[in-house]
Amino acid sequence: MTERADAFSIIADKAALGRRIDAYLATKIEGCSRAYIAGLIRSGQIRLHDRSVKPGYRLRPGDEILGRIPAPSPRFDVSPEPIPLDILFQDRDLVVINKPADLVVHPAPGHPSGTLVNALLHHCPDLVGIAGEIRPGIVHRLDKDTTGIIVAAKNPNAQASLAAQFKSRSIQKKYLAVVHGEMEGTTGRITLPIGRHPVDRKKMSTRATSARRAETHWTVAEAFTEASLVDIDLLTGRTHQIRVHFAAIRHAVIGDPLYGPKNAAAHSPRIAALLSSIQHQMLHAWQIRFRHPASSAEMHFKAPLPQDMANLIQSLRTLHEGP
Repeated sequence: MTERADAFSIIADKAALGRRIDAYLATKIEGCSRAYIAGLIRSGQIRLHDRSVKPGYRLRPGDEILGRIPAPSPRFDVSPEPIPLDILFQDRDLVVINKPADLVVHPAPGHPSGTLVNALLHHCPDLVGIAGEIRPGIVHRLDKDTTGIIVAAKNPNAQASLAAQFKSRSIQKKYLAVVHGEMEGTTGRITLPIGRHPVDRKKMSTRATSARRAETHWTVAEAFTEASLVDIDLLTGRTHQIRVHFAAIRHAVIGDPLYGPKNAAAHSPRIAALLSSIQHQMLHAWQIRFRHPASSAEMHFKAPLPQDMANLIQSLRTLHEGP
């Protein structure tokens, strides 16, 4: 049996000898992760010879496995919403989105609706149940005001594959940011550890008492007067990493309300006037490479800059070049 069905009966073959029952079934039932199957075994919905076993039970050839896979239930707490999305790619396993600013990725107490998840539930009617619920698999996130590429899984196998690639750091993500000031040199790396801010719990800090290793590599893509466009590679994935690291070296991301300078005193009047119109942080996840979870083919996507960021870069370029 390889297709998902409500009720099933599987006789363990020779290849099952010594394998955990949860791991074996994950290879036999499409769309069900090992963790999800383990939960069904614990709840008695999957049994061996009509008796309960543990998910770690080691199979023997001839073992009869009986069970029922519940139909995915809707997310009653998260409703589909017709929020416009810039979809770069979509197939039966995943969807790649160019996220705009002001869009929260996942519902939270302060944002129960109007999120990327609500939008995906509307735009992707072919979502398969993940952990027993009809929902997209969010395996990485972008801050509300960060624009650019985000990938979501449509089924448990795709979610597990993408999560493993993120964990192993085999997924390559590149960001573009416009930062305050002119960088010292053309390339560099920032290796300051990051943890929760000791006073302001909404912020992260490089001076936290409990911090984790963080490493950011950067290259100047274009130098301007009093600002720089930097191309960024993350070797770790800490919360707010780019924003915290560049603020720590006194080159905060332009438009960052949390870590940026509180006034424009450090800028000349012309640059200060230009930056005063910025509505969100100038940070864009512009490129990603990963292996397709089903075919293992290399996937490579680029997301165009949001218009306001492109306009800022052009204005800074014009000011830098002069009349």
